[in-house]
Amino acid sequence: MTLGLFDPAFLGGLAAGGGGYDADAQAYITAVEAADGQSLETAVKDAINAFFVGCKSDGIFNAIKASCILAGARTLSGALVPLVSTMPAPTNVGGNFVAGDYNRKTGLKGDGSTKYLDSNRADNADPQNSIHLSIHKSSISTGAANYYIGSGLATHIRTGYHRNRNNAVDTVYIDTTGFCGMSRSNSSNYTFRSGAATSTITATSNAPATQTHHIFKRADSVGQFIDARVAFYSIGESLDLTLLDARVSTLMSDLAAAIP
Repeated sequence: MTLGLFDPAFLGGLAAGGGGYDADAQAYITAVEAADGQSLETAVKDAINAFFVGCKSDGIFNAIKASCILAGARTLSGALVPLVSTMPAPTNVGGNFVAGDYNRKTGLKGDGSTKYLDSNRADNADPQNSIHLSIHKSSISTGAANYYIGSGLATHIRTGYHRNRNNAVDTVYIDTTGFCGMSRSNSSNYTFRSGAATSTITATSNAPATQTHHIFKRADSVGQFIDARVAFYSIGESLDLTLLDARVSTLMSDLAAAIP
């Protein structure tokens, strides 16, 4: 959905910000600029604001409980600022990600061996039957390991297969760049979205894991790191993946156009 100049959600976002932007968007921009030590371009800030306003208009914003836009910011430190201050900030484990791994347009690149983020949000922080995980991939993993995000084998989004909440169901997908996500809103099935297509998978849920969700590797002892480039992730309660895909994909396009 595109917000027009006189769209109520757009106008409401302006009013909430007090200075031209949605209040949450402005707080995020301020935090990123503080971490970067310099201001963002106006077009970058406009793109971020449009994402916040759009997600709120779609009714999906409050379902996001942990998230980073791993693009747009001028520095790696800025890219690791959480979407909202009350969300957990990810840990750059071991400080292994360095400035050279970060690209403002395409995100953060793993190395397939040592580099990953701990989201610091546990799988069981969200209800058993209300959960989503999503990422935006600028490049896919090239190695044998292909775990993008999750808290363990039962909840990872990975190349070719996706398992959810300790069930034994594998569903085959072709790995591709762009948005990828899963969302469960009941005990009997969940939705999976990749390559701009959404499928419903019949699979009964079990109790969530206790581990925190990791990005760029499996969160259990097996490890299995990836060397993909990721520009966004989100974790939280169930939501409409098609709407989130549209907002994230537009944000990435807008950032690519805005950044010199």
